[in-house]
Amino acid sequence: MATRWGICSAGKISHDFTVALKTLPCEDHKIVAVAARKLEVAQEFAKKHGIPRAYGSYEELSRDPEIDVVYVGVIHPYHLSASILFTKAHKNVLCEKPLAMNSREVQEVVASAKINNVFLMEAVWTRFFPASVEIKRLLAQGEVGEVKMVRADFAVPLKHVPRAVEKELGGGALLDIGIYCLQFICMVYSGEKPECIQANGVCLNTGVDESMVVSLKFSRGRMATFTCSLAVELPNDAIIAGTKGTIRVPSHMWCPTSLIVNGKETQYPVPEPYLPLNFINSTGMRYEAEEVRQCLLKGLKESPHMSHADSLLLAELEDEMRRQVGVVYSQD
Repeated sequence: MATRWGICSAGKISHDFTVALKTLPCEDHKIVAVAARKLEVAQEFAKKHGIPRAYGSYEELSRDPEIDVVYVGVIHPYHLSASILFTKAHKNVLCEKPLAMNSREVQEVVASAKINNVFLMEAVWTRFFPASVEIKRLLAQGEVGEVKMVRADFAVPLKHVPRAVEKELGGGALLDIGIYCLQFICMVYSGEKPECIQANGVCLNTGVDESMVVSLKFSRGRMATFTCSLAVELPNDAIIAGTKGTIRVPSHMWCPTSLIVNGKETQYPVPEPYLPLNFINSTGMRYEAEEVRQCLLKGLKESPHMSHADSLLLAELEDEMRRQVGVVYSQD
């Protein structure tokens, strides 16, 4: 039987997620409803994507009895309230990253999912790309020996985008794009908490971080660094360096379609979209959607590949980095 999806928010990322879902077999995944704050926006989205039902409020979506799981694609500050709305309605939830604005909010969302006995996952789509699955396999096999250094960069000019720079919209380089570098490092080091974090950054006059450079020290003398910025473009690649070789993820490291392992490149292409996308390689969101389906079929309440503990670690590390750079949100 198909996993029945509800889409919360009719914005750009929800468009791309919907296009990605349609690249999967229709007997496995079905979108049954979309909700936006304005009914006409939801109706237009539904018409464009062939979705049967449109709602003018998220509450109506939460009451739809024919939905198995809700994709939450609202902007960052509303992840908490939307996720709790759906978990309380006993809906499984796939919520866009960051799961919430800080670690306290993440704990609230996770607690609500547990109390209501539903599945919850932060939509860190990168982790489910075939290239990422291959990285984990290579590391488990010791292909590059002991990993000693990880570096990741994600910087693109986004200062013209209000959502990226306004504090009340949850702006800032770290929560928007730096999270991809941080989750990559956490994935490579198997969710281990670093012993030491040093974050330096530059803030905009809106009070959010324009750029951040972070170094992390792990046990056994292992290191990681990442750079994120809303002001400039960087190569946006990532490197894992071990005692016996290297794994390089060429641009775009947050949605990887190739790997270079000890100099040898392998391609992992994503499917073509049936409609134009807002963001690069967005059909790759199909992999996180399929992960949700597989977890639900097994009766799991969290994914072993992006667990509640993984989300909490990300949030705790982000809190500390923001503290060092001086970024404070109203939610703090």
